[in-house]
Amino acid sequence: MSEAVSRTHSTTWQNALTVIQEATPPSIPQGAHAMTVIIEYPPGDPGAPPHRHFGPAFGYVLEGEMLFELEGEAPRVVRAGEPFWEPGGDVIHYQDGNARDDTKLRFLVTMMCTPDQPMLVLVDDDELAARRDRRVSAQAL
Repeated sequence: MSEAVSRTHSTTWQNALTVIQEATPPSIPQGAHAMTVIIEYPPGDPGAPPHRHFGPAFGYVLEGEMLFELEGEAPRVVRAGEPFWEPGGDVIHYQDGNARDDTKLRFLVTMMCTPDQPMLVLVDDDELAARRDRRVSAQAL
């Protein structure tokens, strides 16, 4: 018997888990699949234009700081080691850009993707104008 098979099991696993985020997502459509991606933006990059995801997305900043803004919420900075999530569906994701101009931003996202739908859909200027009142930063201006 090899040494790896014969040694006793560690109990470290019992205390190795740290919960960084819990959320109750909306229902997941039948046939959905999960996609995990790493996104990297250079210093000062504004990130993706306003968009939405059809399913929920759960993320974690690996390096740097992200300027994160969802419809109905004030913009905030999510730093390395911090999680974020969005419910998907009709909610507009306004910002996911690099909040710093001196270092890159790297973040990991796991999304529930709806069958036969793109992972990300850009929001046009007409819809942004029609929903301006739902944007917290726009209300404060």
